[in-house]
Amino acid sequence: MSVEKSLTRIVLLGFMCLLLPACNFARLDMDFSADRRFENRILDQKQDMFADVDPMALNQEIIDYIEEHVRNRTSSMKIVDQLQTLLFDPEFLNIEYDDQITRTAIGTFEDRRGNCLSVVNLYIAMARHFGVDARFQTVKVRPSWDRRGEMLVLSQHINAIGRFSQSTMYVVDFTPEITLQQLTASTVDDREARALYFNNLGVEALILNDYDTSVAYFKNALFLDPKLSIAWNNIATAYSRMDDKEIAEYAYRKAYTLDQSNATAINNLVKYYNSIGDTETAERYSRAIERFNNRNPYFHYTQGNLAYADGNYELARDHYREAIRRKDAEPDFYLALSKTYEQLGNAEEATRMYDMARLIVIAMGDMYLPSKNKVRIVDDKSILRSTSTGISVRTSR
Repeated sequence: MSVEKSLTRIVLLGFMCLLLPACNFARLDMDFSADRRFENRILDQKQDMFADVDPMALNQEIIDYIEEHVRNRTSSMKIVDQLQTLLFDPEFLNIEYDDQITRTAIGTFEDRRGNCLSVVNLYIAMARHFGVDARFQTVKVRPSWDRRGEMLVLSQHINAIGRFSQSTMYVVDFTPEITLQQLTASTVDDREARALYFNNLGVEALILNDYDTSVAYFKNALFLDPKLSIAWNNIATAYSRMDDKEIAEYAYRKAYTLDQSNATAINNLVKYYNSIGDTETAERYSRAIERFNNRNPYFHYTQGNLAYADGNYELARDHYREAIRRKDAEPDFYLALSKTYEQLGNAEEATRMYDMARLIVIAMGDMYLPSKNKVRIVDDKSILRSTSTGISVRTSR
């Protein structure tokens, strides 16, 4: 990973992927118990309401395209290598990252654009067409919030994995410049991945203030995966915007109960309790989330990014310094601070921070994935462990 590439990511706030380490919890005594009234309202489907939508379907145009260009089929490794070329090489599809719309495999092929889930839909469908083992894998990487209107959107990451042999597997990642040591992952089945797809569609409808559509998508996601914490958080946000406050509170609490690393749900509950005048509960939750966030260097890094985007370079500097204090071997923190010092007119400190980042990257060596290669071969002694994925939202006011 080049230092320059990492700097681009800092300035653009482009890749919205989550790292909330599994051992980090915002511990609260919710005293939560399931309420059948609310459960029946939200989990009211008896079947998949969008059964005609197949995110991984290939049409004849795609099949003809890959049949023509994937010529060496002597091994799965050869096929994987050729699929990477087809997807990402400028002479072929040249798929570009686009976090605005979650597409099906067909939509990604036609538009030549997609977010992580969209591209993985297309990749896995292509690989399976040739009989190559390919599965969805959720990945926790660094947290980054993206401001969209009155909402802050936090995305989690997903990629594709497959196995060549009992001891050798591959990972295909659309954002390969993420650091290998930050990967924490687990395989999810097609049904869970389908739930994530409809969760994403729900978020996109919610951003457009199309609440009825967003609720329909979130309900479908929860029909497919009733334990999907982020979908509970997101449907709560939709209900809150529709002024159905009681069910919104319940769904936020359910989201946290299912995943106590879901700090987004607690943030939303703080806003909820403030909105109804229950300042005592809001303050209790606020103190818990503050303790949680202050321990997390990536929270300070994200706050620094938001301050930088707003032109508040002094505040950005303070957050980046705090991130470094809590984790001093993360090159992106130094790169962000270097860029901030440039804006503050301190060329000497900007250079020093840049040099620190460069030295860390050099010292880490192959801990970073190469930025041009979307495929990495790994063995079973990797850093993979359990997590979840998708898009989560909270209001920014």
